[in-house]
Formats: sequence, structure tokens, C-alpha cells
Amino acid sequence: MTRANMMNNYFNPNSMYTEEDFKCRFWMMHHVFECVLRDVQQVNPYFRQKRDKAGRPSFSPHQKVTVVIRMMAYGSPANSMDETHDMSESTCLDTFEQLCVIIVQVYKDEYLCEPNQ
Repeated sequence: MTRANMMNNYFNPNSMYTEEDFKCRFWMMHHVFECVLRDVQQVNPYFRQKRDKAGRPSFSPHQKVTVVIRMMAYGSPANSMDETHDMSESTCLDTFEQLCVIIVQVYKDEYLCEPNQ
């Protein structure tokens, strides 16, 4: 899925799909996705839009977070994201690791409970 298609389908104000469609596809509400996206962008520059060595835009923050959320929601292997999101297996795995570390770092105090006996 190209960045433009993904943005038009799910993230632009007049997107093709509804909030309910988003929830079914990503297993979370749209505003939760946007909150996570905003938080990870503030913590880690990896999730900010950059340009590659050829001067072209690299994967957008939305693409990176979308790939990881879909991998987690559906148990999709990293090598399957190449067909749908044009992201290599190594980039998917790196993005997955980066996001998981940030999620724990940002949300552990609020959502991670101490183990009980």
C-alpha cells in the first residue's frame, strides 16, 4: 500500500474508511493510534519523516507505526510486509524493535502493573 493510498484510506480528514473500519483493521481506535504516533515521534527521531540518501522521502511515521501495529494485530511475519507496504523485512524488524522499546519507555508507568504473588 503506497503512502498516498494509506493516508487517503485511513488518515486524511475525508478518508475512504470510517472510524469503525479503522478499528477493525488496526484493532484500535483511530485517536489511540494518533496518540501513540505522536508520543513515539516526540521520543525517537526514527519515527519522524526524513529523506533517504537519494533525497526521496523515506517511510512516513504513519507507515512505520502501521506496519508494526499490523504485525502485532495479525501476527504477520516481517517478510510479508514487503508485498503490502513495500518495506523490507530488515526495516520491518528494526521498526518493530524501535516501537516496542518506545512503547515500554513511554507507557510503562501508566499501564505496566507490578507482578503480584
